[in-house]
Amino acid sequence: MGVRENYLEVLEKKDQAAVRSGRKPEDVTLMAVTKLHTVDEINEAIDAGATDIGENKVQELLSKYPDVKPVRWHLIGHLQTNKVKQIIDKVVMIHSVDSLHLAQEINKRAGNAGLVMDILIEINVGNEESKTGINAEDLVPLVKEITGSCEHVRVRGVMCIPPYGEAPEESRKYFAETRKLFQELQQLDLPEDRAVIDTLSMGMSSDYEVAVEEGSTIVRVGSAIFGKRNYR
Repeated sequence: MGVRENYLEVLEKKDQAAVRSGRKPEDVTLMAVTKLHTVDEINEAIDAGATDIGENKVQELLSKYPDVKPVRWHLIGHLQTNKVKQIIDKVVMIHSVDSLHLAQEINKRAGNAGLVMDILIEINVGNEESKTGINAEDLVPLVKEITGSCEHVRVRGVMCIPPYGEAPEESRKYFAETRKLFQELQQLDLPEDRAVIDTLSMGMSSDYEVAVEEGSTIVRVGSAIFGKRNYR
């Protein structure tokens, strides 16, 4: 099958998982993750209905940005502070904030651009040394620090990448843990202009249906839409 057919199949499965979890299909956004995929493939996904695109690397986003049809761009990979200024006016959300230092740089660049940037806090839910993200116990203190000092940043929720598992069900416990942390944030008394806790970004090609069942509001799907990546 081609990109269009794949996209529509994933969309249907995502929608069914949303209904199983007691929500409406439109409550869960399907993001097409475009790492190492071409502009033509991305535009085909957009023609099929994709509204949100996720890129891992700043340089790759910048190289594709001029030729991709109008769409909502997200930066979902690790972001270095010296790259923030390059994408601050091009993305609608940064999913991978894991330090006050990075949030402050985003705040500075967003202020210079006259905008407020939506961010998610990346949680290293499996406490894996090879992955970025903060430990669960650091989430609330970090969010309080960011909302207390960054007027051009709006915290929208959390993102996670669970440890690799052979089966989708192996991710469920990590998604459930992340949902609890998300719900903890929702109970905090945070400044309304700096925090709207409504976004839970979790689930990828191998486990997005389980993620939706556990409360995800954005699933980040690449290979199930575009096929295997060509690591060249």
